[in-house]
Amino acid sequence: MPKMKSKRAAAKRMSYTGSGKVKYKKMNSRHILTKMSKKRKRNLRGNSILSEADSARVRKQLLPYR
Repeated sequence: MPKMKSKRAAAKRMSYTGSGKVKYKKMNSRHILTKMSKKRKRNLRGNSILSEADSARVRKQLLPYR
């Protein structure tokens, strides 16, 4: 049986925490930042944890062997 391949786009955008939750970077923080408010840009900083419903799908389909 051949190995399952992970979706490389998902593997580059998501990673796992030590407890097994899926961590990702928030979107809309790359360019055209001048029209955004300071509050919105500040809230886009840092990483977020994916919800449990979505992370189950990500673990199963996009990132196997985790």
